[in-house]
Amino acid sequence: MRSTPETSEPPEIAEISEISEISEISETSSDGVREQLFTLGQIPGVLWTPEGATGTRPLIVMGHGGGQHKKAPGILAHARRVVAECDFAVVAVDVPGHGDRPKDEEYDRIATENQARVAAGEALAPLIAGFQALVARQTVPEWRAVLDVVQRLGHVGAGPVGYWGVSLGCGLGVPFVAAEPRVRAAVLGLGGALASAEVAARITVPVEFLVQWDDERVPREQSLALFDAFASAEKTLHVNPGEHGDIPEFELDSALRFFSRHLVRPRGPRSATRRSESVSDRRVRAR
Repeated sequence: MRSTPETSEPPEIAEISEISEISEISETSSDGVREQLFTLGQIPGVLWTPEGATGTRPLIVMGHGGGQHKKAPGILAHARRVVAECDFAVVAVDVPGHGDRPKDEEYDRIATENQARVAAGEALAPLIAGFQALVARQTVPEWRAVLDVVQRLGHVGAGPVGYWGVSLGCGLGVPFVAAEPRVRAAVLGLGGALASAEVAARITVPVEFLVQWDDERVPREQSLALFDAFASAEKTLHVNPGEHGDIPEFELDSALRFFSRHLVRPRGPRSATRRSESVSDRRVRAR
């Protein structure tokens, strides 16, 4: 394994053994949202769906940030809003070395080496890019396996899929969206082009991309270069002032509208998802 960024070729995606069954750990419901903790092989995950839901619905895969986990406060709040306001399902899993995953000695070693290299004066962004490209080789096949199994559940079904992920969730999300034809729309952000530009050029689905103008971790020019690399006919750049972790809350309002626009096919006035979209739009206009 290498700790330097690989910029000339897309990351080579490893295969994962076929896993067909989810083991449920626990289930709770509150405020109309059902939460199911599960494992798929060695992958810990969580699925949120509308309480009492049956039948097929859009599914959002969420990628958490570095040092976070599948139920980090931001992921949890976002997921519950997506379910409550859009009538969608949401799934998130712990990436290697995070949350309930066992400690990965190789990844820890590389992270420690990178910290020492930054302390010695090396630029942070290339090291982050190289590490994310490395981890993506494992996470992309894992996420695809999770998607396979979750979409066989009766209250999720094989509906359209969206992806949301910023920071680490962007670094891992770009190769996932590029590799997964079921993803029809993606909200990405706080990522740069060093490890992802060539992979991003394979993405043609609609993209909403978030940039923090004063990001201390990802150079502005690298974020703009990644946005430019997407081959999507519809892509929108959202730039806000502030540092890496300062994304405004209203960007989630925009993401809800974005996913509703691209993942929902209106089926008449009795469509639950269409009603959910209208509720979301009214709430945004009222702010």
